[in-house]
Amino acid sequence: MEEIGVVKEIHGSTALVVVRKQGVCDKCSAGSVCRVTGEGAEIEALNSAQARKGDTVRVFFRPYTYLKGSLLVYGVPGLALILGAVIGKEYVAGFLPQIDPEIVSAMCGFGLLAAAFMLVKLFIRRIEAGKKFTPIIEEIITP
Repeated sequence: MEEIGVVKEIHGSTALVVVRKQGVCDKCSAGSVCRVTGEGAEIEALNSAQARKGDTVRVFFRPYTYLKGSLLVYGVPGLALILGAVIGKEYVAGFLPQIDPEIVSAMCGFGLLAAAFMLVKLFIRRIEAGKKFTPIIEEIITP
């Protein structure tokens, strides 16, 4: 995926690039990569093209970044919900005969869902520190 934007600030080897906000920005799974402001979406990108403040640049997002991000944010919690519900109904309900198995299933499903969200949040914080998922300024369009 590529975006075109204007360099707002330079911070060492990275640059803050402002791109036009799109309708999908609100539902984007890469929320940690950019911040939506009044000007547009601000993206911190590696400045491999040596762009300067005010340059119009092309920012490149590695394709696997979105795929992995979507799988992590949607897939893992969804799988945890289903797995928790099945485990709750098939195994935990046997230990709690006085409670309806459907309620036990729902409680286990939502409990595992909440745990998965917490684990995903911790994992995202850990990988944000690396530059592997950081967008790259591919080229300077107009200086």
